[in-house]
Order: sequence, then structure tokens, then C-alpha cells
Amino acid sequence: MIGRVHSIETCGTVDGPGIRYVLFTQGCPLRCQYCHNPDSWKVGDGKEMNVDTILADVLKYKTYMQFSGGGITISGGEPLLQADFVGEIFRKCKENNIHTCLDTSGYIEPHRADPVLDHTDLVLLDIKSYNPLVFKDVTGVAIDKTLAFAEHLNKRGIPVWIRYVLVPNLTDDPEDIEALAKYLSGLNNIERIDILPFHKMGEYKWEQLGYDYKLTDTSPPEAKELEMAQDILLKYNLPLHIEA
Repeated sequence: MIGRVHSIETCGTVDGPGIRYVLFTQGCPLRCQYCHNPDSWKVGDGKEMNVDTILADVLKYKTYMQFSGGGITISGGEPLLQADFVGEIFRKCKENNIHTCLDTSGYIEPHRADPVLDHTDLVLLDIKSYNPLVFKDVTGVAIDKTLAFAEHLNKRGIPVWIRYVLVPNLTDDPEDIEALAKYLSGLNNIERIDILPFHKMGEYKWEQLGYDYKLTDTSPPEAKELEMAQDILLKYNLPLHIEA
């Protein structure tokens, strides 16, 4: 089976537990204002790779991954655009006792993700905002599929780490963050929540591609802004992860 791949990172440490083989797939239906890989949007771009070639490469790092409690993470773009391809990689990884992690926006009809989820140990779910209007402004799409996907993961009992990017004057409204906290407190499978400070590391790619980067004048959040968001989540006894 062949899929389209944007890039590969062989010793990742931020996309799930331990040392990870991170494969970024090509293609994404979202157009997030702060995306740092806008070159991953177009489905037809990227490099064609087959599952067996990828698995052979993954197995080179198996000792490092297992010693550190790591595994493979498939990110994007949006990996669920190539659900059959990703599901087959995960199936073969599980046959080789390799931990599997899916990094996704959840923008898919939940049942279409099941071929992947059947072989997934952990999901990193990006929720861009809980406010439907802000979510649409940030991503260009509606929030409904992401929330339906979150509830599907809860029903299946698949562990989830939530990722929330804090962007000043966009996703930092305390009422919106509180609404998200209330929602997440009703799910039973949330193992960790990361509040990620906005950065502009991908701005140069937007310029190279001729895209309009709306956040040029936006600065990363200050420490007090991050603490505000963290305090709201802690109020709901949620498993917030704070870097030491």
C-alpha cells in the first residue's frame, strides 16, 4: 500500500512518550492560521512511500523506542486523510510490539477512523478552540467533527492527550478556555493536556508559498497568560502537563 509522506523525524521527543519515529503525512483539510507546515496542505504533494519500506525503516529504531517507552507517531498534515495507509502502518507496527500514536485534528467522520484506531495506543488530539466561531476562524472548518471524534475516542476508551495552542487575541479568551475545560472534564479517557504557546516558526514557509500569514504582528503569549489558561484547567482537576 502506498501513501504520500511529507517528512520523517527519526528521534522525536515531543510527539508522545519516549523516543519516537515521527512520520508526517501529506494533505490536510484545515487551514490553521498558525500552521507551521503549510507545505503539507496539498494532498498531491509530498513523496510516495509504501508501507513495507516505512516499516523496515521504523524497525531500525525499535531498540531505542522500546528502551525509552517510545514508538511511532503519525502526524501531518492530517493523517486520517490517508486512513487506510496509516491503519496498515499501525497494524504492522503492533505486530512488532511497537507503541502507536496518532496526532490528529479529528476532522473526519468517526467510523472512517476505526481502521486506524483499531491499532492505536494513544491519540494526540488538537482542539483549536471550543468556541465554534473561533474554531472556524482559526481552521477554516466547523468544530462538529472534532468533538464527535473526541466522543468516539471516549466511547472506545482510547487514551488521549489534548493539545491546545494559546494564541494571544485569538484562543486566549478565559470564557472559551473554561468552556473547553468543562467539556473535557466530562470525558474519561483524557490522560494529559498540553497548553502550547503560539510561535511563528513556520512563518517563513507561508512567505515562500505566497500565502497570507495573518499572525505576523502576534507575539507569543506571556507567562502570565499561560498561567491563566493553566489555572482554569486545574480548577477542573484536569491532568495538565506543565514543563519543569
